[in-house]
Amino acid sequence: MSKTVPVGVSARHIHLTQEHVEALFGPGYQLTEFKPLSQPGQFAANETVAVIGSKGKFDKVRILGPVRPASQVEISRTDAFAIGVKAPVRESGSIEGTPGLTLKGPAGEVELEKGVIVAARHIHFHTSDAEKWGIADKQLLKVRLGGERGLVLENVIARVSENFALDMHIDTDEANAAGASNGDTAEIID
Repeated sequence: MSKTVPVGVSARHIHLTQEHVEALFGPGYQLTEFKPLSQPGQFAANETVAVIGSKGKFDKVRILGPVRPASQVEISRTDAFAIGVKAPVRESGSIEGTPGLTLKGPAGEVELEKGVIVAARHIHFHTSDAEKWGIADKQLLKVRLGGERGLVLENVIARVSENFALDMHIDTDEANAAGASNGDTAEIID
């Protein structure tokens, strides 16, 4: 049985607490939806902010909603070099011991003390997909991306929940190395 999953390429983005949304956009401000994402209830917001590191910045970095319990900035390794931040590879939400940076919005700035990561490559599995394929939460997988520059990615983390939809998330560095795009498919091989 082929274990084929859709690929989603994750560009740099930000998850914010409501407190930080209001610090950046004004008291009482609520994020507004630009477009839905592959995971149920998640969306790309219309709102963007500047991300400022010690050596550079990126303007107009997209915020993803809804708000979260902790703010987090997800960038690629190339992005990290460009702005001077030593971001470790981590699972989303695992931000202890990570560096911070400055966020600048239209109504103010936020100094994040921590929360900058290079997101670990992962596959979201709905519980039923994981059961069908015998995959456990947090299992490390080997996944083949096909095409002209095809490659095999190791240590792809399985994230299993009844709230997830089947989708593999890689960052722009990984996608560029493989010549992969949103909507491509990958095959779990081990």
